[in-house]
Amino acid sequence: MAAQNFDLIVIGAGPGGYVAAIRASQLGMKVAIVERENLGGICLNWGCIPTKAMLRSSEVFHLMHRAKEFGLKATGIDYDLDAVVKRSRAVAGQLSGGIGHLMKKNKVTVFMGEATIPAKGKVTVKSEKGTDELTAKNIVLATGARARELPGLEADGDLVWTYRHALQPKKMPKKLLVIGSGAIGIEFASFYNTLGADTTVVEVMDRVLPVEDAEISAFAKKQFVKQGMKIMEKSTVKQLDRGKGKVTAHIETGGKTEKMEFDTVISAVGIVGNVEGLGLEELGVKIDRTHVITDEFCRTGVEGLYAIGDVAGAPWLAHKASHEGVMVADLIAGKHAHPVKPESIAGCTYCHPQVASVGYTEAKAKELGYDIKVGRFPFIGNGKAIALGEPEGMIKTVFDAKTGELLGAHMVGAEVTELIQGYVVGRQLETTEEDLMNTVFPHPTLSEMMHESVLDAYDRVIHM
Repeated sequence: MAAQNFDLIVIGAGPGGYVAAIRASQLGMKVAIVERENLGGICLNWGCIPTKAMLRSSEVFHLMHRAKEFGLKATGIDYDLDAVVKRSRAVAGQLSGGIGHLMKKNKVTVFMGEATIPAKGKVTVKSEKGTDELTAKNIVLATGARARELPGLEADGDLVWTYRHALQPKKMPKKLLVIGSGAIGIEFASFYNTLGADTTVVEVMDRVLPVEDAEISAFAKKQFVKQGMKIMEKSTVKQLDRGKGKVTAHIETGGKTEKMEFDTVISAVGIVGNVEGLGLEELGVKIDRTHVITDEFCRTGVEGLYAIGDVAGAPWLAHKASHEGVMVADLIAGKHAHPVKPESIAGCTYCHPQVASVGYTEAKAKELGYDIKVGRFPFIGNGKAIALGEPEGMIKTVFDAKTGELLGAHMVGAEVTELIQGYVVGRQLETTEEDLMNTVFPHPTLSEMMHESVLDAYDRVIHM
């Protein structure tokens, strides 16, 4: 069978791959995309989107219990776990189907199957239907990542779950252990804890949400504990003894080991890049701890081969992958391409309360040698937050004292995953404290706290 020729072949149809394919097609390229499982990748099918659908259900459930506070009456409040999961899967299905439509609309040829790169500029796709040989001058690797499995803590789908099992639970956990308190771990802890599971979170680092600003982590932890979670920091799960319907976890904290019994364990201890079985080493691609090494333009060092998104390393975020996809398509088309700077990418965690941040933490800014000014504003000082019944939260801003540059912004509280974008745009436009102070924020909104936090950094705060 003769090889099919394209200008660009994308391997992986997640938020990095499918976006790269669309942009390349817009730029006049003939594009193929190869996907072995679901269009939309982990993000749409097993990650960002279905988790948010489930978290929305738990948020509504939580609010129903607070009905009396709002002058409302709700009795016999309960949930149907199967129906919660069904809604989450329907949301994921709708969006995954939408990607298929976008591929057709943009004239991208989709190949469903396993890809290998036998030689530079060549891709072989194996599926149940047979084998397709494709050629292209440029290839983009967007193969993503999967859950890291630690020896002895491997998932079995019954007692020990990965995020996939946690998205399609066969039962409601009564006593739940979550290993790892990054975004994935803490979101599942938040979901199951809200629905009534007795939840314990174990984190190896010295605090939960370890990539966040220390003050924000401490605030979030206080809220999680208030909601009944047990948080164990600087702790390691050494082993899991699996019995009938129960797991005994050996948890080590400060040299002491404690045995605790659970009926369900969720492992969320990071991810590993999907680099196997592609033929990358033979091509001369450099791989470091399961991630492809690239330059700032996502070039692998092998001519015509690029790597974007999770497989190319941190930050492991869908929006980073999408922007890299656009950048690489622009680069291949000979357009001016802007590298994606990690410190300009916001991180959002959809636990209750939400957490969002962009740029440097206070500690990182100091470590980098900046002389800084820091502002803070609490939700309790904001009219809209009180009206919403969400007075728990804070916004923190970090500025360069010399230039007024916004170095970082960190938030915890209601809807902060939406608010953070204001500061992201500000950083992109190289805003200073003066620009932000002179901006008129609408009232009554949560966004006014962003203004007040800036004012506070310069001793001009009004409502505190």
